[in-house]
Amino acid sequence: MMRYPELKEHSTIGITPVSNGIFASAEEMFEVAFNRMEERGFKLIKNNDIWGQEKARAATAEERAEGLMAMMLDDAIDIIMPPWGGHLAVEVLEHIDFDRLQLKWLTGYSDISTLLLAITLRTGIATAHMGNIVDLRGERMDSVTARWIDVLKTKQDGSVTQHSSEKYQEEWDHEHPTEIVFNLTGQTKWKAIDAEAEPMADVHFEGRILGGCIDTFRHLIGTPYGDVQTFREKYTNGEKVVWYIDDSELDTVDLKRSLMQMKYAGWFKDTAGILFSRVGKPSVKENYLYKNVYEDMARELGVPVIYDVDFGHKPPQMTIINGAYGMIELLEDKGRLTQYFK
Repeated sequence: MMRYPELKEHSTIGITPVSNGIFASAEEMFEVAFNRMEERGFKLIKNNDIWGQEKARAATAEERAEGLMAMMLDDAIDIIMPPWGGHLAVEVLEHIDFDRLQLKWLTGYSDISTLLLAITLRTGIATAHMGNIVDLRGERMDSVTARWIDVLKTKQDGSVTQHSSEKYQEEWDHEHPTEIVFNLTGQTKWKAIDAEAEPMADVHFEGRILGGCIDTFRHLIGTPYGDVQTFREKYTNGEKVVWYIDDSELDTVDLKRSLMQMKYAGWFKDTAGILFSRVGKPSVKENYLYKNVYEDMARELGVPVIYDVDFGHKPPQMTIINGAYGMIELLEDKGRLTQYFK
């Protein structure tokens, strides 16, 4: 049975790196983020390894794993938020004692999703794909991002519903953050296609939610950290799976290759449907568009696909829980995600 942490009032947040550290030019931005969380009533405990970055990582794999395990086993810490993503979270997996992980929320996206998905698959502990702590530093939060607190406070056997955004951020502008951090200028429109790759206006599908940033989680395929079949046998009731897939920087052919690897590895067995994010840094190869990738996958798997959904590298982001039972609904271009903690 899936297990769900629960965020309490005045929780203590542990900040420890599993991928990148905080390089000098970003220190001020993070100090604002940390102060903002304290203003909201949270207490922070920071691992000193978050400060600094060398050779594409905050510290050695062993040090990053040790920091994570220490916070997992520390009863004074309620929730763990790595500062942000990066490139080499995959290095820490072999150094983590999955059997000793405690029931605490671990949050983040991008490279952090490598660890989030591995933990849920190995342990049946739900993990939270959402904005990193640095994305929560605004004077206030937009209506989509702000729901992270409601989602993480949901109790075991409870449910929570989130709605699609009105606008999204088309490009990052770290030098000119707004009071909500993001510059939301693009008009949000979720789009859908059916199993014949024809456009759909109304869509509904449901199942166990799994996913993250495909740029990084694809490297779990074929490893002990990516055993989807055993997860389904141990922690679900035979339900279908809803995959949510964030593409940060993969070009269209690399994305298709990665999706085919998931298919060949059996990850798409009994899939109810797929959600794709807005692509972080689009790169089209030989007129093979992202929409063409989605159409191909819909036809090959015989499932509906919804794309340009609110998660990933073009915020705002819904808080999506790996392992929760999800119901996705689309009416025209407006979407709704209900997650059941069962």
